[in-house]
Amino acid sequence: MRLDDFDNSINVEDQRGGGGPRFGGPGGKIGCGSLVIALIGALVFGINPQQTLGVLQGMQGAAGPATRQEAPRQGADLAESCTVNTFSRESCNALASLNKTWEPLFRKAGIDFAAPKLVFYARDGQSGCGAAQSAMGPFYCPADQGIYIDTDFYTEMERQMQAGGDFARAYVMAHEYGHHIQNLVGTSDQVSEAQRRNPPMANRLSVKLELQADCYAGVWAARNKDKIEPGDIEEGLTAAHQIGDDTLMASAGRTPVEAAFTHGSSAQRMAWLRKGLETGNEDACDTFSVQSPAGTQ
Repeated sequence: MRLDDFDNSINVEDQRGGGGPRFGGPGGKIGCGSLVIALIGALVFGINPQQTLGVLQGMQGAAGPATRQEAPRQGADLAESCTVNTFSRESCNALASLNKTWEPLFRKAGIDFAAPKLVFYARDGQSGCGAAQSAMGPFYCPADQGIYIDTDFYTEMERQMQAGGDFARAYVMAHEYGHHIQNLVGTSDQVSEAQRRNPPMANRLSVKLELQADCYAGVWAARNKDKIEPGDIEEGLTAAHQIGDDTLMASAGRTPVEAAFTHGSSAQRMAWLRKGLETGNEDACDTFSVQSPAGTQ
């Protein structure tokens, strides 16, 4: 995907190289093999870390919420953070494109818009929602409106999930940005309240939230179709398939159980990403009007 270079309009925080505490084995990762895949399946692509940190902290040791606030990076500082590696540059480019795509849509709808910040960290960091750990995968924290990424995840994504490619990585950013949109318009709060009132529906509502973020990612791509290159769509759909709950459970040696899904099946994730791609219309992303959470339409 031929995205334009980032500019000073983006807000980036860089926690890499801070010398904080390290957990786990070599490289700061928790376990290996099926455990890593299971953790990625449970946590990656946007689940609220406040819902899962208790599990990770029980394995790794608790870490308190972040208190440090960093001013937006500009000029040389921003360029330094965004050019640490290719994945960093891609993430910054995607953030700039996402801001430029979604801000006019909010303005047209008469809804206040605030751009999120992109936070890079290495192995472990801090977010407004608590500890940030590499095993969590990329996530969005509504408390500080931050998209948190350890770019080493993209290497694991390619090697362990066979989901490589620049558009697959852009899909990750666009999905997390989708959660920011849900936060701004109040969808996330409504879902949290519904989950609190009806715990048996919690997983189904989570699936709907995640599938909507997939659809929003497709809308962004559709509105930037002039930047899309041959093979990009296939990369995105492959990534959506590989991070479906059923595929991840099977890869971890577990029998897929629909009642345990929190992000949606491979078929669902591909279908909603494709819907966003085909329509380019955020109004088409109403996953909550779908009667059957197991459906793909």
